[in-house]
Amino acid sequence: MAGKKKEASLQASVTNQEQWEEVLAVRGLTVVDVHQQWCGPCRAVVSLLRKIKNELGDDLLHFATAEADGVDALERYRGKCEPTFLFYGGGELVAVLRGANAPMLQRMIVEELSKEKLVLDKGGGRKVVKDDGLLDDEKKEEEEMLHPSEKEESINVPASKSYTVAIIKPDAVAHGKADEIITKVQDAGFEILAHEERTLTEAEARDFYQHKAAETCFEDLVQFMSSGPSHILVLSQTESSANVIPAWREFIGPADVEEARREKPESLRAHYGTETLFNAVHGSEDSDRASRELAFFFPNFRTTSVVKQDGEEERVERTLALIRPNVARENRDEILAQIHKSGFTVALQREVMLTEEQVRQFYSQHADEDYFPALLRSMTSGPVLALALARKGAILHWRSVLGPPDLDKAKEESPECLRARFAAESEPINQLHGSSSPEDAEREISFFFPKQHTLAVIKPDAMEEHRDTILEEIRGRGFTVTQLKETVLSREMAEEFYREHREKPFFDQLVDFMSRGPSLMLVLTKENAVEQWRAMMGPADPEEAKETSPNTLRARFAADILHNSVHGSSNEQHAEEKIRFVFGDISTDAAALGSDGEADRNVSAKALESSGDENKETSRSSNENISNNSSK
Repeated sequence: MAGKKKEASLQASVTNQEQWEEVLAVRGLTVVDVHQQWCGPCRAVVSLLRKIKNELGDDLLHFATAEADGVDALERYRGKCEPTFLFYGGGELVAVLRGANAPMLQRMIVEELSKEKLVLDKGGGRKVVKDDGLLDDEKKEEEEMLHPSEKEESINVPASKSYTVAIIKPDAVAHGKADEIITKVQDAGFEILAHEERTLTEAEARDFYQHKAAETCFEDLVQFMSSGPSHILVLSQTESSANVIPAWREFIGPADVEEARREKPESLRAHYGTETLFNAVHGSEDSDRASRELAFFFPNFRTTSVVKQDGEEERVERTLALIRPNVARENRDEILAQIHKSGFTVALQREVMLTEEQVRQFYSQHADEDYFPALLRSMTSGPVLALALARKGAILHWRSVLGPPDLDKAKEESPECLRARFAAESEPINQLHGSSSPEDAEREISFFFPKQHTLAVIKPDAMEEHRDTILEEIRGRGFTVTQLKETVLSREMAEEFYREHREKPFFDQLVDFMSRGPSLMLVLTKENAVEQWRAMMGPADPEEAKETSPNTLRARFAADILHNSVHGSSNEQHAEEKIRFVFGDISTDAAALGSDGEADRNVSAKALESSGDENKETSRSSNENISNNSSK
């Protein structure tokens, strides 16, 4: 309990208006971490604040956390999940910082404390500020009230269309090069889906480039990007269904202008940049960053399943495609190439060995047909490649690409169709399958790609700095967080959790590391959750991850193979065991192949509602909970 008291003495906890007024009445500088009740305060900065307090040892410096939900004065902050720190002197707002930017927070605390001391020692007025973020919200609300008919309509593009955010930066705009660059962009085959001219505020630039906050050039970058108008564009490619992001990054060239001139002399940065900071253009680093940047600049931009064509709405559908074992062994790459060429996106892919029982269940409506024994024999002769394909009119288009199910008819009427081209001489049945209706498609996709649960752990080394980012990316990848618990593992519990590694030479180090501080345990739910989470984590060795999967969590956040930020179950059985170990006998029976079960989506809301309370549990209480669960 001592740890909790120490943290409580560091930050006063404010949950209502009366406590808020008491905190602001304290003499000196008060730094307030404003948060929502469900998520709790920003834990990533607690150790930093304690360090600052100990180093400065100043009685005029105070820290507090405040729940926006219960404080009337913070009503405008409700529902905003970004870490926000408010600086108050004499009850007046003197500075605001958004984001858990440790170096910036430390610098601002020292600077604002110095200013407050001058006011207290020598008199004079404070430089009172207004929160620009709230002012922007107020301005938007006023505009909507005054001009309700002028709201921007949503921009809808197919979910299968790849996009990237591009910025023509203030240096290129100031030199009158924006139109010239836009012409080159279009001539190179890029399609402009959205475009606006905009001058970023300093707060917006700081927010947009928050992922570069630790770099030495961060402040210069913020000042430069807010120094004048930029052109913001959303780009796709007109003649290709390939990923536009690498194509755009290739077109703009390396960030370093000198390197661009040496290695990519035809690139935009080589032509228009003057130095690394003033390099004329920006491009999203990867698809995750593109999604965030898109939401930042174009909140009305929707990559939904509804698009308009010729005045009629069409939906981006999903359909199941099966490549049966005979053809999957020999021709899978050629068929996959044809799938991509036909405009499909492979949303899900899985290779699976089916039992006779599973084949009978999947093809129950064909069980009385003469060809069924041959179908059963074919489907159980080796791995089946199952694909969930997405595009407009996917069901009909895929059946058209497949051709008639009758092989003789396919060869006679559509010799170029896939079923005719990849017919197996030894088999009287066709070698590819496609769903016949939207209802069948969803049922069949659920059969091969059932909702799964997996256990994810954000380890102690990543909790302070990367917890919020990892959680954001988890949800951005389509996972549902169905259970969540922050806890400190006792040594005994860590040993049991990693018991399969007991004979490994690193076991003791691993146990010591996992029991040294809080971890966040999560149950993640999604189609193919186990494989999807492992792919998101990347290889266990961060050096290998950086080489082979540079955008994965371990490549970006891990220090070494022991301190590698995150953990995930290796298979469904392992996931079920670990979830039961951590959370007890919750409902983790995600649908097995061919069953009708699905995850309880209501658990997610409950987990999030309770997570604020769980964050406030002591290490002892958390260990008692996990100990009780482990006995089940």
